[in-house]
Amino acid sequence: MDQKEIGGYIQLDGGKGSLFHEGALALNSGRNALAWLIEAAGIRKIHVPYFVCGTAYEPCEKAGVPVLFYHVDERFRPVPEDLPEKTEDGEWLYLVNHYGQLTEEAILQFCSRYPNVIVDNTQAYFAMPARGVQTIYSCRKYFGVADGAFLYTDHTEGYEDLPRDSSCEHMHFLLSRCEKPASDTYSEYVANNARFHTLPLRRMSPLTELLLRRIDYEEAKRKRTDNFRTLHDRLGRYNRLDLRVPEGAFAYPLWIEDGEALRKKAIAEKVYIPVLWPDVCEKTGRDTLEHQMAADILPLPCDQRYGAEEMKRICEVLGL
Repeated sequence: MDQKEIGGYIQLDGGKGSLFHEGALALNSGRNALAWLIEAAGIRKIHVPYFVCGTAYEPCEKAGVPVLFYHVDERFRPVPEDLPEKTEDGEWLYLVNHYGQLTEEAILQFCSRYPNVIVDNTQAYFAMPARGVQTIYSCRKYFGVADGAFLYTDHTEGYEDLPRDSSCEHMHFLLSRCEKPASDTYSEYVANNARFHTLPLRRMSPLTELLLRRIDYEEAKRKRTDNFRTLHDRLGRYNRLDLRVPEGAFAYPLWIEDGEALRKKAIAEKVYIPVLWPDVCEKTGRDTLEHQMAADILPLPCDQRYGAEEMKRICEVLGL
């Protein structure tokens, strides 16, 4: 056993606070949370929405698990006609909580119909899991970390035997953002995203855990909720979506005609609005709801870095 070092230079301190999802399995990526379930829960077939990034179900393709697609409606709920009357052993339904718009009641309605449900809360970090439902969370979509995910599941055997990941080699773009514009290290951010295609299943790294334990979660949740509400009060009349205000929102989804042109206009003014899932447009026809949503929904930033002044500027840049 290696001796613990004493002395030397001072490293990052702190990290003694609580994790928001204390008690869940702490893994190194959302994709690997699904990979864990495929093996541990014996998933043999899965129903996934068209309206989701292809990387979300990448573990299924790697494991040879058949993926069946279903459409969603304007409330981001599965179209009932696209789902089976009942599922077989090993057949699962993958529900995505887009922009935190699925209520717990809606989730439980699907759970009452199907025995095997996974909820993807990548865009709903502050929504606690429905009781007994396998639920996945991604950390880097909400906080300044390079990786990390949480998984609520009953299938925990073997978790402690997983090695821990290492994140220190992938933090430069985040550290740089403290002193330089995002554009300076954007290529590193893209490279960090790309590494998840081949990232082996590991437990969360000590560095990611330390950083997550330093966060004031109540403050982050409050700011995100307030910013979402501020945008909705100003933009709700233009929005094709009928939205509820979620706690700790991921982003404000503005579905507006010619959203692509507005996105380009905003980026020119250094208001960066991402295209979340460009591959949705590639795999769906232009006449489908999913294609229209992927192209024209603008996920406006409303995270804890900002306040009312920044929300006002976003609206002014959009001309709304």
